[in-house]
Amino acid sequence: MCQTTFLSIGASMVQIELPDENEQVLPGVHWGNVAAFPSLAYWTYKVLQRRLMNNTVQYKLGRSLLEEVGACLLGGHGIPAYIGLAAYEHLKQLGAFSGEVISEEQLYEWLSAPFNARGKIVKYRFAKQKAKYLADAILQLSTDTELPSTGRALRDRLTKIKGIGLKTASWVARNWMDADDVAILDIHIYRAGLLGGFFTEDKVIEKDYLELEETFINVAKAIGAKASELDAVMWFEMQESPFILDILRSRKSAQGLQTELSDNPVTNQRQPHALQLALV
Repeated sequence: MCQTTFLSIGASMVQIELPDENEQVLPGVHWGNVAAFPSLAYWTYKVLQRRLMNNTVQYKLGRSLLEEVGACLLGGHGIPAYIGLAAYEHLKQLGAFSGEVISEEQLYEWLSAPFNARGKIVKYRFAKQKAKYLADAILQLSTDTELPSTGRALRDRLTKIKGIGLKTASWVARNWMDADDVAILDIHIYRAGLLGGFFTEDKVIEKDYLELEETFINVAKAIGAKASELDAVMWFEMQESPFILDILRSRKSAQGLQTELSDNPVTNQRQPHALQLALV
């Protein structure tokens, strides 16, 4: 048996057939009902919908790798997407990403100055910390003439820069190289994995990033999706859904587990990246 659903594209109706909900995608991981958000069948349908409607995503934020690193470093936890992008544009206009070595002090002076974001004058919250990270990134990338040829190798290289961990490095690699051999794991993707049954709560991103990444990439391959497109689909819907925490609490309650969940990254031991895509 299979699941049949339909997708309306203009005046046309496309029939989509997916495996039975009880069939396994990977050992112990089921497709689930295509109408049941957020099952793997549901995510597969959303990936196919994006493809058929030619709704592709442009990930790249910068015109050089240094610009890409700068844009991603200036986003992240605690920084609204539009503030991160505005700070990036502010520094770019001042020549921060020209390739010339710039001191941490100069970057701090530029980043601590008020700038315009969506018609409002704002100040960047973590100017001193991010100036330090940016100075190291500029120094390292301005002298690094040979860059890795794969997303994973680039990711590993970028983690040598101050302030760049696996998640941010994977984000840069995905954006810059359209890489599908890395995954950007944050609270939204982690929750999608829990609800989809392919992540388990005994694994946490801080300690088990590479293992969770391998699982995510294998799931993407098993449903016929690119890791980058599955990540994008999940991230957009999970961060916009007001019901995710209620679903998780209900599941924990039904299993007789503790139900203390919140959006506090300390409580959840994971951090969201607010500037995931250049679609703000």
